Amino acid sequence: MPEVRNVAILDDYQRVARTSADWGRLAAGVTTFHHHLGGPHDVVAALEPFDVLVVMRERTALPAEVLERLPNLRLLVTTGPANAAIDVAAAHRLGVTVCGTGGVLDNAATVEMTWALVLATLRHVPEEDRRLRDGGWQETVGGDLKGHRLGVVGLGGIGRPVAAVGQAFGMDVAAWSRHLDPDDARAVGVTPVSKDELFTTADVVTIHMKLSRGSRGLVGREDLERMGPHAILVNTSRGPIVDEDALLAVLHAGSIGGAGLDVYGAEPLPVDSPWRSAPRTVLTPHLGYVTGRTLSTMYADAVEDIEAFVAGSPVRELAVPPAP
Repeated sequence: MPEVRNVAILDDYQRVARTSADWGRLAAGVTTFHHHLGGPHDVVAALEPFDVLVVMRERTALPAEVLERLPNLRLLVTTGPANAAIDVAAAHRLGVTVCGTGGVLDNAATVEMTWALVLATLRHVPEEDRRLRDGGWQETVGGDLKGHRLGVVGLGGIGRPVAAVGQAFGMDVAAWSRHLDPDDARAVGVTPVSKDELFTTADVVTIHMKLSRGSRGLVGREDLERMGPHAILVNTSRGPIVDEDALLAVLHAGSIGGAGLDVYGAEPLPVDSPWRSAPRTVLTPHLGYVTGRTLSTMYADAVEDIEAFVAGSPVRELAVPPAP
């Protein structure tokens, strides 16, 4: 049977990994890293001694050039059922088993975070909170949801429940994606529209697509320039789906009402990132999936993955993705 000696838990920013699962069940030393490790050289220097890595979603990239420099690595556990930041093919080639966990399958946490950002952006919640704490009083005028249009880019596992919440607020909901089935949309009370119409008519645009070669830069300058001066854009999917330079430009120009962002092209967000001073924005540090229930499920499954690997019967193994 495989033996596990040293387990590393990466990117435990909130210091909750140890209390979210029973790591004492493992006959191995467990080390937690509470800060992002940085670039490839720093990642290799920190992780070279470990034979098991437990990585939190896509916070740390593990491409082939990093995996090849971790000769002791035998098991790689990613929280969630997939991880675009791991070169799974390279791991298999190097004899490293890659397993996933549950925790994000019902998408509820991201749906809730989406609406937190919609409401906070539309009603200027952070701005008014700061003003009140500084001794001031109300200055902004919030937008409305009821009777206005929600535009959903991607009516899938997250987009569909987001749409349902919009309907509960009394919004007219429209959707677009390259592969949207109009009949499926109509069956849940959503109006299928063209991409141009969605960005032209929606008061709130929310992005719910997986990041891929086809979706990178999917929301571009022309789309953003079609939005009205009171419309807002919310992104809880992945930063590169939206042309970030174009979004910054329309925000600085004042040609859209605002943006609520949980994801960015570079994460953690660099200290000198232009997003930190961008106007009319509500910014959160990729919190979409970060809830107690989600993390408890992920870490408990990670312990189970390690036990199954030691027993010689790995569970939730990730297959090598097909070549593009």
